Amino acid sequence: MAATSGALVTAVGICVDMTEGIVNRFRTMAISRASFLTGHVVGSVIQTLISIAFVIGIALLIGFRPDATPVEWLAVAGLLALVTLALTWVAAAIGLMAKTPESASNIPLPLQFLPFMGSAIVPTESMPDGLRWFAEYQPFTPVIETLRGLLMGTEIGNSALIALAWCAALTVGGYLWARTAYQRSAKR
Repeated sequence: MAATSGALVTAVGICVDMTEGIVNRFRTMAISRASFLTGHVVGSVIQTLISIAFVIGIALLIGFRPDATPVEWLAVAGLLALVTLALTWVAAAIGLMAKTPESASNIPLPLQFLPFMGSAIVPTESMPDGLRWFAEYQPFTPVIETLRGLLMGTEIGNSALIALAWCAALTVGGYLWARTAYQRSAKR
């Protein structure tokens, strides 16, 4: 949820920059056109990873006791970074497409509910058929199952590969969508 919240902030920040004219000033400067989006994405990823570290720290303080080895912790950090990067690129595209900061804050809101409609709280086997199908094939379920497996020592199966595939697809798709939207905005 911290990753989706960070993505929402990115969408709003980019939309504000697009609507208040700062981007037009950037375009007159001798800087790379990619630096605007890249700066937003990198900054958001760093901020989100810091907030995730705080959430994990608080969880450990209040009694969460994972069984993860140092290598598994590195895998957890890597997967969280990839998920954050993927969601941030999608949010960057949403921020570029939104007409107002208010709509930029509302459009990515459904992303925050996807973890709840996956295996985060209840096993997918206990869900009704339609919801189970959705829960099993949406991006957050393999991520959740992989994180759970790494931290708690449960079976991961092919969840890690599916999670990485989702991260790659969302990152590339979000980047291409954001790049196209940014180029279109330059022509207006």
